[in-house]
Amino acid sequence: MEPLDILVVAPHPDDAEISVGGTIALSLSQNLRVGVLELTDGEPTPHGTPELRREETSQATEILNLTWRRNLGLPNRSLQPTLESRRKLAEVFRSTRPRIILAPYWQDAHPDHVAASSLCDDARFWAKLSRSDLAGEPFWPPSLLHYFSIHLRIHPPASVVVDISAHIETKMGAVAAYRSQLIEGRSTEHPTVLDDIRDRARYWGWSIGKSYGEPLLNREQIGIGSLDSLLN
Repeated sequence: MEPLDILVVAPHPDDAEISVGGTIALSLSQNLRVGVLELTDGEPTPHGTPELRREETSQATEILNLTWRRNLGLPNRSLQPTLESRRKLAEVFRSTRPRIILAPYWQDAHPDHVAASSLCDDARFWAKLSRSDLAGEPFWPPSLLHYFSIHLRIHPPASVVVDISAHIETKMGAVAAYRSQLIEGRSTEHPTVLDDIRDRARYWGWSIGKSYGEPLLNREQIGIGSLDSLLN
C-alpha cells in the first residue's frame, strides 16, 4: 500500500473523531493520506453492540472520507502493552509507514488510554528493529505527537494547536455518528456531551486567535524551516 502521511492510533472507536477529527479533516483537505487504527472495538458499553459500533464507525469514516481505517482487535477494558500487542502494532507501523503518528496522551483515568499511549511508544521503537521476525521492513516513524483524549479534569499544555476552524462541522458530524456513546442515554440539557466537545475546540481555537482548534503535544522539539511557519 502507499505509505500514510498520518496515522491516528485510537484506543476505541470515536476517540480519533473526538480528539482530532478536525485535524483529520484538515489534513485530508490538504491531500495528505490519513489513516485511523482502533486498538479495540470498544465493547461492551451500556448502549452499544459490536455490530452497532462498526456501523457508527463506518458512518464516521464516510463523513471524514478517510484514506485507511482498521481495527487491531485487542481486548477492550483490559488493553495492556504486552509483547504480543506491541508486535501487532509495530507490524502496522511497518506496513503503513506513517510520517506522523498521533497517539493518546499518557496520563488519564481510563486504563485503556494509558496502555494505548505506552503501546504506541513501544511499538514505534520495535518497528525499526532489524534482524527480527516482525513482518515488513524496518521503519522508524519520524514523529509521534499526543492528542488529548482525557477523562481527568486536567489541562496539559499543548506544543501546537491546529486551526480546524474550516472543518469544525465535519468534525462534529463525525463525532455525532457515535450515537450509542455520545447521544443515547445522555442528558439533553445544556451542556450536552456534544456541547462539551465543541466548546473545548472553541477554547483551543481561542488560545491561538482562531475560531476552533485541536491541541497536540510533542515530547521532543519541533523544528521549522522558516519563521514564516509561525505567521499563518
